[in-house]
Amino acid sequence: MKITVQAMGLTPHEPLEERIENKLNKLDTFYDKIVECQVFLKVENTSDKENKTTELIVKIPGDDIVVKKTCASFEESLDLCADTAKKLLIKRKEMA
Repeated sequence: MKITVQAMGLTPHEPLEERIENKLNKLDTFYDKIVECQVFLKVENTSDKENKTTELIVKIPGDDIVVKKTCASFEESLDLCADTAKKLLIKRKEMA
């Protein structure tokens, strides 16, 4: 599975990139037909503390799963995205 990370207006540090790789590679165990995962990291332009947005697009044959979460840290929003994507992939597998 190919993983693409795009950070808008920031440069992700090494531990964050490793965390993205580790989290997303686990998704393969729940659904084996994943073609690609695209991750978009963005800092929202608000005064709110919860302004780190992670958008995850999981490309699978026939349909894409899109999950978007905003939290106080990229790690937290990434974890929520990965957990939600995992649940959706399991549901998709059960329907097939």
